[in-house]
Amino acid sequence: MNLDQASVLVVDDVEANRDLLCRRLKRQGYHVKIAEDGLKALELIRAEPFDLVLLDIMMPHLNGYQVLEEIKADSSLRHIPVIMISAVDDIDSVVKCIELGAEDYLSKPFNPVLLKARISASLEKKRLRDQEQAVLQKLQDEQAKSELLLLNILPKPIAERLKAGERTIADNFSDVTVLFADIVGFSQLSSHLSPPELVEFLNHIFSLFDELADKYGLEKIKTIGDAYMVVGGLPMPRPDHAQAIAQMALDMLDATTQLRTNHGETIAMRIGISTGPVEAGVIGTKKFSYDLWGDTVNTASRMESHGIPGRIQVTTSTYKCLADDFLFENRGLIPVKGKGEMLTYLLMGKKPIV
Repeated sequence: MNLDQASVLVVDDVEANRDLLCRRLKRQGYHVKIAEDGLKALELIRAEPFDLVLLDIMMPHLNGYQVLEEIKADSSLRHIPVIMISAVDDIDSVVKCIELGAEDYLSKPFNPVLLKARISASLEKKRLRDQEQAVLQKLQDEQAKSELLLLNILPKPIAERLKAGERTIADNFSDVTVLFADIVGFSQLSSHLSPPELVEFLNHIFSLFDELADKYGLEKIKTIGDAYMVVGGLPMPRPDHAQAIAQMALDMLDATTQLRTNHGETIAMRIGISTGPVEAGVIGTKKFSYDLWGDTVNTASRMESHGIPGRIQVTTSTYKCLADDFLFENRGLIPVKGKGEMLTYLLMGKKPIV
């Protein structure tokens, strides 16, 4: 705010007083508007910004005390400094105005030099307050950006614990469901795409998956190249984690069967799912990462890598969680690296409601 070009509202029911103040303030370079009563003053204050209000006390309809109360009761107006100017010159009136939130008080007839000094002082205080509010708002905006960035990296409950000062975050979860998905033939596919096309294509696919994870209340853990990892049942446990993951997996297949590259190529996904215990925690001090460990994670990855293009392969533990609500094809025993032979199932869809 330029103090010499500040906007001032003069409120007085006596025309001679309004004109006198208006002329003096304009000579000092201020933009001046006038109001002949309290109702008009409130109408103007709510319609346009003012840097200062010079307010008479003794007015018909709505006196200066009432106008001052209205201004200070409104959160969008209370920052405007108000100088009371009145022929009432008793200490009780002065005290009442200050208690109601007036910036200053001047008695009529006012001293022009004192008036100029009081106005300058009030405007300088407002300028400093405005600067302070701007700095605070900027800090709040930066904090909001930082929190949003943190929430893009970590689950909200984990981010809250980190903000609260918890240094080591590591938890055991006895029952969760982990999903890995991978694009079949990605190396060959990527050889046909330029780097910008490849990044745009992957971003489109993973954005669709992110929307599905949000839809079903699941936690995306990470992407690794063309692979996508999501989990149900943490950091907030839920009894239907396997059902939510299964539904997301089916939707992922539906979404990807409709996708084409810029060159018209189709894509196929392999999806693997496993259910069981995991350990989870935050790794790193500069670049945070929330990750999972344990046999359930390794097995889910194996279900994907040993899976069939365009199909969803699950472990026996996941099958047992879902058998009542979903349809499966028994794939039988298959050799799994590091695990030996495992009985696996292919998730076909949701059972029809009878």
